[in-house]
Amino acid sequence: MPIQLTTLSQSSLQDYNDCPRRFELRYLQQLAYPAIETEPALENEKHQREGEYFHRLVQQYFIGIPAGKISRLANTETLQRWWENFINFQDLAGLQDLSGLKTEITLSAPLGAFRLIAKYDLIASDGNKFFIYDWKTYRKRPRTEWLAVRWQTRVYRALLVQAGAHLNGGAPIQPEQVEMIYWFSEFPNDPARFPYQAEQFKRDWDALTRLAEEIKSASDYPKTDDTTKCLYCPYRSYCNRGSRAGDALDAELETEAEELFDINFEQIGEIEF
Repeated sequence: MPIQLTTLSQSSLQDYNDCPRRFELRYLQQLAYPAIETEPALENEKHQREGEYFHRLVQQYFIGIPAGKISRLANTETLQRWWENFINFQDLAGLQDLSGLKTEITLSAPLGAFRLIAKYDLIASDGNKFFIYDWKTYRKRPRTEWLAVRWQTRVYRALLVQAGAHLNGGAPIQPEQVEMIYWFSEFPNDPARFPYQAEQFKRDWDALTRLAEEIKSASDYPKTDDTTKCLYCPYRSYCNRGSRAGDALDAELETEAEELFDINFEQIGEIEF
């Protein structure tokens, strides 16, 4: 029996946008993954583990552990390269001078019948502007235009405006105060930056509201017509869409898994119902 869904995230919204059937199988039926997502599978699994570990190293850095001590934990050639790229990141010195650093912070706000949640790698503030940093370990640098229309970019900026007042001394955060930066560990000198405007926020929140209403009232979850997405979908065998997994370098742009984390709503910045 499908579960009663109470929260939405950028990952679940992206899944629904890409393929309602995948959304149903993953979030409503919560089925186990019957097929590997990418080839070669072991290499991709190693890369994902290293990506998760890199995020932990960066988190430790921002909570005050000395960089030299952290560097000794970068115990693979890939992690060492990513860590050196991070330490040499030209914006890092400026970030260290900011007092408003929040790492691995979760924000939440009501969205129709659901609660919209997002976990941020880092939110930094200089007292006026708020910078959302997201660390990406992609092996290919995605197109900026592709990132611009992804739900992560839209959700993270909109939710900070909607639910981030407690980070601004209780005053509402204006869209023009927000900028999102994707930093790529393999392409450290080519981050993707996305400032925000009031008209973009209105467009995004209206779109989120409509999508939440559509998900709430949905009774049918059709398969995507774009069968190329099935190459990277672990549920493709349920849909008779083939058994071969897609190439890992292309797949990682399409198959960012939902980050699972324990939610303590007493500790989440939010707007009350």
